[in-house]
Amino acid sequence: MPQSRKSQISLIDTPYYHCVSRCVRQSYLCGTNQLTGQSYEHRRGWVEERLLFLSTVFAIDICAYAVMSNHSHVVLCVDKPLADNWDTESVLKRYHTLHKGTLLTQKFINGDTLTQGELITLDDTVEIYRKRLYDISWFMRDLNEYIAREANKEDDCTGRFWEGRFKSQALLDESAVLACMAYVDLNPIRAKIAKTPETATHTSIKKRIHAAKYHQAQPSTLMHFAGNLKENMLKGIAYSLKDYCELIDTTGRCIRDDKAGYIDNTQSPILQRLGLDSAQWLALTTEFEKHFCYAAGGEQMMNTFKRHTHHQRIRGMGNARQLLKKV
Repeated sequence: MPQSRKSQISLIDTPYYHCVSRCVRQSYLCGTNQLTGQSYEHRRGWVEERLLFLSTVFAIDICAYAVMSNHSHVVLCVDKPLADNWDTESVLKRYHTLHKGTLLTQKFINGDTLTQGELITLDDTVEIYRKRLYDISWFMRDLNEYIAREANKEDDCTGRFWEGRFKSQALLDESAVLACMAYVDLNPIRAKIAKTPETATHTSIKKRIHAAKYHQAQPSTLMHFAGNLKENMLKGIAYSLKDYCELIDTTGRCIRDDKAGYIDNTQSPILQRLGLDSAQWLALTTEFEKHFCYAAGGEQMMNTFKRHTHHQRIRGMGNARQLLKKV
């Protein structure tokens, strides 16, 4: 039975979430329909462009994404403190880039004078909008509804384009976050639609590699790899981009060779720091969704999440013991 969204998201436990949206039609989200020969490849660009745009509006960072033929993956990081620090004008300007708002919010943005009663109502509305701007459900709604409208317009039809609900997995520790990011970045490799990460179009790993190669920088629309994070440093993923790219490349080769692969821990600083061996890492990056349901992380973190979200049990606890244990 489907779980309510509030039972799948707990910012007390983690800001990181893996979200998957799947198309309901026989016609593809992207790619080419094998029956008709019609190409929908350009729709990948729609999804990627909208996704990266939303990251500039919401207090939600994108860690990884991959746009596939009939579904999309994204790993998100909610930055609630950032949203809490926005003033009224910042909240309303951001929200109005996506939605009309109310007559009061429009009056405020236009510089019109508001009565004391109107200001009180405005403050309540602003707090509602602020919460929406760090809400994963609203983020995915503003992504998927936009794509559905464009696709329906192109197909000259109406009705559902996506499944009714997107899938959400809480990523409870750094091992789960990095493994899920790799799982997402390597989707085109596993699907055999790309041979190497840098040729996998409309993925975060290609965008990161391209920016590093040609601009010697990290993409502004993606959450940065910050190296070894220390106290008072800027936020970011606590690994180096170079180490992550090398690990993705090595893992991709193991998957592409279609045989049991081995990654030498002495050549993979990230695996050393995570305390994972080659077998654990390959199992996580090839079958992450299979091993975990609503949450992924170490056993202790899974139990804490279960308590905070009032679940009686959490699927994947056995896999947490086996795959995310320290070696």
